[in-house]
Amino acid sequence: MSATLCSPLSLGISQSFSQQEKDVFRVSVRALKPNLVSKPRKLVSLIRTATDSFTSLETEFGTELDAVTAYSEIVPDTVIFDDFERFPPTAATVSSSLLLGICSLPDTKFRSAVDTALADSQCFTIENSDDRISCIVNKALVNVGADLAKLVPGRVSTEVDARLAYDTHSIIHKVHDLLHLYQRIDVPPERLLFKIPATWQGIEASRLLESEGIQTHMTFVYSFCQAAAAAQAGASVIQIFVGRLRDWARNHTGDREVEEALKRGEDPGLALVSKAYNYIHKFGYNSKLMAAAVRNKQDVFGLLGVDYIISPLKILQSLKDSVTPPDEKYSLIRRLSPETAASYNFSNEEVLKWDQYSFASGMGPASVTLLSSGLDGYASQSKRLEELLGKIWPPPNV
Repeated sequence: MSATLCSPLSLGISQSFSQQEKDVFRVSVRALKPNLVSKPRKLVSLIRTATDSFTSLETEFGTELDAVTAYSEIVPDTVIFDDFERFPPTAATVSSSLLLGICSLPDTKFRSAVDTALADSQCFTIENSDDRISCIVNKALVNVGADLAKLVPGRVSTEVDARLAYDTHSIIHKVHDLLHLYQRIDVPPERLLFKIPATWQGIEASRLLESEGIQTHMTFVYSFCQAAAAAQAGASVIQIFVGRLRDWARNHTGDREVEEALKRGEDPGLALVSKAYNYIHKFGYNSKLMAAAVRNKQDVFGLLGVDYIISPLKILQSLKDSVTPPDEKYSLIRRLSPETAASYNFSNEEVLKWDQYSFASGMGPASVTLLSSGLDGYASQSKRLEELLGKIWPPPNV
């Protein structure tokens, strides 16, 4: 997952990776280049906004993928270098899960970054085993992140330990430690994001970090109060998981936001993205909104206009394969725009300055459950990584 989207890398990078590596490493990539269509066809696309006004794009749109990328950055979520030629990676995320994958492949080019961390002299001198492993994990995250920064032109998002999610001071301390390590190996801060769970404490950490010029990426956002509070904090990227809210709504009741969306005949995940987008743009916040966990093309069409859409490869392939003949006019409704955001009406309760009490009151059953589940999953990955590194430390010849 990433937010900065730049020109693609040379295709030669993919040739340096084994098939095993292609099957493990996950990064966010995008496909925006017209040469993705083998035979582009000239088409004037009419994109209709929610206010029923029409904008004529005198552009050679040949596929649905071309059409949707006119208004949203499409960020395919795929296995690294899988179909590299069609979807060149431009940004990356480094996490405990990624490090576990690297450790399982002794011949990967990233393994040396982990081995360097295991052999680090500073970590080696730490007597307390827990502190020593924490040092090694930090070094491994940064070493791999630095390697990825050399391969992708966009930003590298580094996961902050989910077990710190309810401790603002510890989150800030962890980010400072990671940033310091990145700076020691000459990775500039503008190339970095730090991925923080959207608890109240995480959002407060984001506010303080952003005031220092450190870019944050808020994750596990499942409610309007999380999105609004993160925007007020100045978070660089706010990520909402569309499909997970839909899944929750299929089997649960009792969440006010979810039930209000369903009464309006709206998908709760899409409705949350729309409301958060309108809030950010109506009140002039600088956060970029990212929609994740999209499940089909209809989700993509329903999100048209949001800053970033993370989409599975199969959906992107379907969009890419949907070629419109030149004598047909292809219409898409732009669901989200600054103009429509300006006319969106928020209640007084929704535009308040969020504090810890109002935030806790705004968290419904869906967001509480899904946030907890996400944190548990990330924490489990971190624990597994620490146990693995503890077993293989010290490495040979150290």
